[in-house]
Amino acid sequence: MSFTSIKFLIFFTVICFGYFLFNKKYKIYWLLLGSYFFYMSWNPKYALLMLFSTIVTYLSGILISRSKTKKEKKIWVALSIIINLLILTIFKYYSFIIENITSVFKFINLPSTLNVLLPVGISFYTFQALSYTIDVYRNDVEVEKNFARYALFVSFFPQLVAGPIEKSKDLLKQFKEEHKFNWDNFKDGLILMGIGFFYKLVISDRAALAVNQIYNNLPNYTNGGGLYLIIATVLFAFQIYFDFNAYSIIAKGSAKVLGYELTTNFNKPYFATSVKDFWRRWHISLSSWFKEYLYFPLGGSRKGFLRTQINLFIVFLVSGLWHGAAWTFVIWGIIHAIYQIIENIIRKITKKEESKNKFIIAIKMLITFILVDFAWIFFRANTVNDAFLVISHLFDFGSPITKDLLGLDISNIIVLAFTLLITFILEAISTKHSLKEWLNRRNIVVRWTIYYIIIFSIIIFGIYGPGYSAQEFIYFQF
Repeated sequence: MSFTSIKFLIFFTVICFGYFLFNKKYKIYWLLLGSYFFYMSWNPKYALLMLFSTIVTYLSGILISRSKTKKEKKIWVALSIIINLLILTIFKYYSFIIENITSVFKFINLPSTLNVLLPVGISFYTFQALSYTIDVYRNDVEVEKNFARYALFVSFFPQLVAGPIEKSKDLLKQFKEEHKFNWDNFKDGLILMGIGFFYKLVISDRAALAVNQIYNNLPNYTNGGGLYLIIATVLFAFQIYFDFNAYSIIAKGSAKVLGYELTTNFNKPYFATSVKDFWRRWHISLSSWFKEYLYFPLGGSRKGFLRTQINLFIVFLVSGLWHGAAWTFVIWGIIHAIYQIIENIIRKITKKEESKNKFIIAIKMLITFILVDFAWIFFRANTVNDAFLVISHLFDFGSPITKDLLGLDISNIIVLAFTLLITFILEAISTKHSLKEWLNRRNIVVRWTIYYIIIFSIIIFGIYGPGYSAQEFIYFQF
């Protein structure tokens, strides 16, 4: 049940009506039932896997809280981590591991697949559940004894499938609070959802038409098609941003309607002036998770410059693997590690302070975007060979641009260019002034005119209908 489907709109309407009709005692059970129904709409049997992970981490939290010694606590938290990572490994990485073992050791003959589908959102809810166990171990949160409340924390449907990854100290406590209908929350939440639908259906899915056309038919673009490859690579940077940000915004908006606050997952990442700055702005909840639960335990930046760079490398290597069981994702993670290590070395040698010159800032933004976009080649390519094929032909120019080769006709190109320009301007403005605050200062006519423009833009320019193959959210595969 995708956020952009009619089924979800019906589901969400039913959830909202039921939620605000029930009293506080039954709201949690209603949301829990709805969350499991939402997840089971993809594959019912994988709800058992999520339930098992929930039970393991719930019991681990209780056992940790009852342990009398540090050693006992370490045993229970370690057991929880091992069990959950083992599940993740079996369902997400088994084929990848076996393929690499058999390619190195030719004499080993192991079954290359378990014939199982990757459970939707397994990386997200596994990390969220593990963070709770670790937080209990660290005494950062009190143990949750109400199983239904904890199960809802793991399975809360707005952010279940693709985040943001919430910390127990931020989200779990909200399920203990009373959430009555609030008009401001309802209005703000629907506005966020509308913006998310616009990002996904009008921009991301339109860009995907060109990106998929080129990246899935690379041999057709290896003879003078460098310009197409550059266009597709730049468009993928926008496709994945507006796709993932759309999910995060819709998740935040749907939770807001119900009275819950989720983490802001993006903060204008393509306005970053360095790769380090990019990761402060991109997939913030995952970056925060790795920082708190991997980078700091490794020693962070407390054990000298060299150890800091090693820790960074490990974090981004793991981040690449988290994104997918393929060498393309591993290389993508390594590239980002190398970028940051080089930045740290340059910063250490030059010891220059950040420039406030607008021209220099703009140049830094452009360089950062180019570096990030280059790494996206590996993220998007179907194989490592495809990625190197793209790189080797990026500047092989010759073929004139035609709508057939680009995958978009002229009307779609105009709509895509115009919407990208408008959103760029709006994001540039919002770096200084909140769009929400700006909207609230406008009179009711201006506000509702803008709301209707968003709604009719989705209806008129959205990518859907006969002959269209729906683009699932990219991060569902993670």
